[in-house]
Amino acid sequence: MDLNNKVVLTAALTGAVTPKSINDAIPMTPEEISEDAYRVWQAGASVVHFHMRDDEGLGTMDKERFKQTMQLLRADHPDCDVVINFTTAGDNRATDDERLAHLPYVTPEIGTFDAGSFNWMPDGVFVNSPQFLERLGRTLSELNIKPEFEIFDAGQMYNVAHYAKAGILNSPLHYQFVLGVPGGMPADVESLIYLKNLLPADATWGAFGVGRDNQKIVYATLALGGHVRVGLEDNVYLSRGVKATNLQLVERAVRVIRDFGKDVATPDEARQILDIPSHEGMVNAA
Repeated sequence: MDLNNKVVLTAALTGAVTPKSINDAIPMTPEEISEDAYRVWQAGASVVHFHMRDDEGLGTMDKERFKQTMQLLRADHPDCDVVINFTTAGDNRATDDERLAHLPYVTPEIGTFDAGSFNWMPDGVFVNSPQFLERLGRTLSELNIKPEFEIFDAGQMYNVAHYAKAGILNSPLHYQFVLGVPGGMPADVESLIYLKNLLPADATWGAFGVGRDNQKIVYATLALGGHVRVGLEDNVYLSRGVKATNLQLVERAVRVIRDFGKDVATPDEARQILDIPSHEGMVNAA
């Protein structure tokens, strides 16, 4: 099977911050999140990236919410074979223990690894200490979960390289460039090219832009041979003044990928492309 022309399409459904008052299509409850996951999978998403919200709509790392969402997805839609990707940074109030507790409890196939601390302007510091990152890397390796290295700035590439050299992380590595966050690198083609040139030779990568720059980065990433991510976590509008749904954003991304002469990877093709360890996702969700 030729996978060179396949694009892994990730749908990031809710995030931890944007409220329903901005866009009431943002899923908040386990029921809403699981249903959105099923809809975007039907539309072609290869991977779904999961955050959880609490009863007030704030990001939470409550492991029971992750488990309930996965149980609903499996029970209501047993045919859904989408690749499961869990955040490890869904609540800036969470302790290191709380950020890791859901991983052995509801084992995903991919876990995010936010590769360094930085000032998330103007609100505060996004903390990912060296001690936490080493612990996260070891936990992901022990549980056979594929790390996704979320890169907000160029120096974080060297943080990943440090843990890879120390044997805490296993190649091939998979990177996700997060562009346009205030305090990180801007969402422009120059940033994308610069980061791409820092990749290890055997790495896979994707990228997305935050807000109005999302679509621009989709096009540039496809042109440079990367994988793409869309969803209401990153951008709540379909066009200026027109609020989006996750389904609409995925449907548009599928059209764009095909317009580029490429095909969207099925979940099983995505597992091959990203070298995801061979185990069933959500193994502890039953």
